[in-house]
Amino acid sequence: MDDVEVTWQSWLSGLAPSKRAAAESLRTQFEALGAADAPDWARSEVDENLPQLARSVLLRSLWRGAIDCWAGPGALEQVAAARRLLDAGADKDDLVLLARAVAYEAVFAAVDELDCGGDVNVSGMDVGWVVMESGEDGSPTGRLLSGLHEDLLAMDPSGRDGADLWQ
Repeated sequence: MDDVEVTWQSWLSGLAPSKRAAAESLRTQFEALGAADAPDWARSEVDENLPQLARSVLLRSLWRGAIDCWAGPGALEQVAAARRLLDAGADKDDLVLLARAVAYEAVFAAVDELDCGGDVNVSGMDVGWVVMESGEDGSPTGRLLSGLHEDLLAMDPSGRDGADLWQ
């Protein structure tokens, strides 16, 4: 058994049975998502009561649906400007990389804005927003998903932390 597993088992043994079952379930779910540090994410959710699984699922979904989708067959060809560039001899891999990098920047800006909880450039408005975890039935759990921009790169499903976007 490696050190991580020993530490995990030691930590688990100190939990009440219901929390132990929740922690084991969380670890399994994080592993299914491909999280290399699944024990740490599960432990954080249990010990700190942070919605780490919801954060991971949301951020990975944004990678798949908004960033990596540009590498899919025919994705670029659906954009007239990209089609013209391809027809003019532009390198498709470079265009895919450009589209993914721009999409990443847009997603980062959006989650950063959500993390702010309000528009810092507007004064005199008593409005704001929060991103909150919901249960299976869609009702809010009361646990906020904050600091999403901090973990966006780490949720790159490729495991490269977005390093390929700036090559």
